Amino acid sequence: MLKAGIVGLPNVGKSTLFNAVTHSRKAEAANYPFCTIDPNFGVVNVPDERLVPLSRIAKTTTIIPTAIEFVDIAGLVAGASKGEGLGNQFLASIREVDAIVHVVRCFEDPDVIHTMGSIDPVRDIEVVATELILSDLEAVHKRIEKNQKKAKGGEKEALAELALLERLTPHLNSGKPAGTLPVHEEEARLLRLFQLLSAKPVLYACNVAEGDLATAAQNPFVVKVAEFVRAHHDAAFIPVSARIESELVDLTPDEAREFLKDLGVGDSGASALIRATYALLGLITFFTENGKEVRAWTLRKGWKAPQAAGVIHTDFEKGFIKAEVVSCDDLLRLGSIAAAREAGKYRLEGREYALRDGDVALFRFAP
Repeated sequence: MLKAGIVGLPNVGKSTLFNAVTHSRKAEAANYPFCTIDPNFGVVNVPDERLVPLSRIAKTTTIIPTAIEFVDIAGLVAGASKGEGLGNQFLASIREVDAIVHVVRCFEDPDVIHTMGSIDPVRDIEVVATELILSDLEAVHKRIEKNQKKAKGGEKEALAELALLERLTPHLNSGKPAGTLPVHEEEARLLRLFQLLSAKPVLYACNVAEGDLATAAQNPFVVKVAEFVRAHHDAAFIPVSARIESELVDLTPDEAREFLKDLGVGDSGASALIRATYALLGLITFFTENGKEVRAWTLRKGWKAPQAAGVIHTDFEKGFIKAEVVSCDDLLRLGSIAAAREAGKYRLEGREYALRDGDVALFRFAP
């Protein structure tokens, strides 16, 4: 299961948001720095509004959503790459995740301590980004030294790595994350091998005050974040109120909807954050139904039909013959598999078919 690490400076609402997203109280949330020391882990169902109407067509009440894992990581401070604060632990933890959800504080509250003395989300982003880049520069220098010896012997892979590393060094030195370096397909493969921290995909969670959630797009802190990350980090952002989300945890779904409606908000920020993180990880969802259950399955975008079959069971991939496929939109619009067949929307696909998000599939295979 792929993991997304929730990171940020101390006291920005990371642990509160983690508890809300995971519907748990695993992470201590307190008004002092470094209340999180050891990482907290939580598996989260991915909200998908297509599951309930699919279950009606399948005439079943058993629904199994797909899931991802979130990790609440200790707060980072300037100097983390040199071991300041919990820096070494932070960097080790972030190395283990597949994507980063970077929480930045976008609210004023004199009762909540900010470790840097003022509210400036762009500065906070730069502090974390700088520490990741500095850690990556150290790793890149070590890799250059290692590859220089091999490159002298004419080793092709070492020469290719060295060329990329020498192009990457000035990019990192200019304060730009590794993930924003323009690369072609082969260089992208090598970059993944380097496992650099600043190459991980990032989503910025703008933690706003309760009263600002309905108008978050006009929040001056959020506006600054939006302008900065689009220009410098090639990343997305999403407004969320960790405090509101923590209050929703103890409510029933109907109570939560009424609570959000009173605030002028249509959807839970945590739900939007989970869906955005799922997309950030490069994942899509396909569905199966067998009359007993409707199930969502996680698939990497671009994977072919046999690989999708293998997500269900390795034997399905080994013996793959064909995939019977209909898009969820078509199935919901037409109301049944039979109607989808009559309309020509139910089709057979072979080995080269890349499943699309929302496909409903049945795999034929030879035992």
